[in-house]
Amino acid sequence: MSLFRTILFVAALAGIGSGTIAAGIHMVSAVPLILKAETFEGGEAAAAPAAHTHDATTPAHTHDEDEWAPADGLERNGLTFVFMVLTGFGFGLLLMAAGEIAGGIHDWRHGMLWGLAGFAVFTLAPGLGLPPELPAMPAADLLARQTWWIGTAAATAAGLALMVFGRSPLFAVAGVALILVPHVIGAPQPNSHESPIPEALHHSFVVASVASSFVFWVLLGGLAGWLRPRIAAHEAGRAVAHAT
Repeated sequence: MSLFRTILFVAALAGIGSGTIAAGIHMVSAVPLILKAETFEGGEAAAAPAAHTHDATTPAHTHDEDEWAPADGLERNGLTFVFMVLTGFGFGLLLMAAGEIAGGIHDWRHGMLWGLAGFAVFTLAPGLGLPPELPAMPAADLLARQTWWIGTAAATAAGLALMVFGRSPLFAVAGVALILVPHVIGAPQPNSHESPIPEALHHSFVVASVASSFVFWVLLGGLAGWLRPRIAAHEAGRAVAHAT
């Protein structure tokens, strides 16, 4: 029970902290580019929520033209903030669970390494085939993209685990091969790449999304590594106090 509470508290605190900072970076760097891209849709997407854009840590998806959308301004930015904080909590749980399976995250330096691994798994590897997209950009079939994204993240995570924790060079070779498999298969592509979005605008959005994701993952890992031993010690002290 003490370990579960430690994982939960660390994931919540680290997720809130990293999600808040990442949300601020996203609103300053990426949201203006999204708003600019929406003007190329003839005004149809003017109310599309920033939380539903294809960010670097989220599988690409589409929107129904009739779906509800929040109003621009406070409502839209507020939902973006909430979405990114919840995303931080969810990824924090994954990071902590993986770290505990591997023996625990010992300090902030160790945590940053875990954060870099998370960045590679959930942003860098999938983004090589499916980079972050702006509104009005063409996209392949939704299910095919989601399947490839999830498969790429899983293959990258398994490959990194084999490379880092494998006790033989064969495991490292197998890990590299596993990481390469989704890219050899190739990500699903649209029938046409013609888009009203200027290439420079899309490039700027990709850079902004990847940069904010990098900051998010490094902060998430660093905070988790800094918090874990402190909260674990506190929980151990509580357990001793209750026992006596």
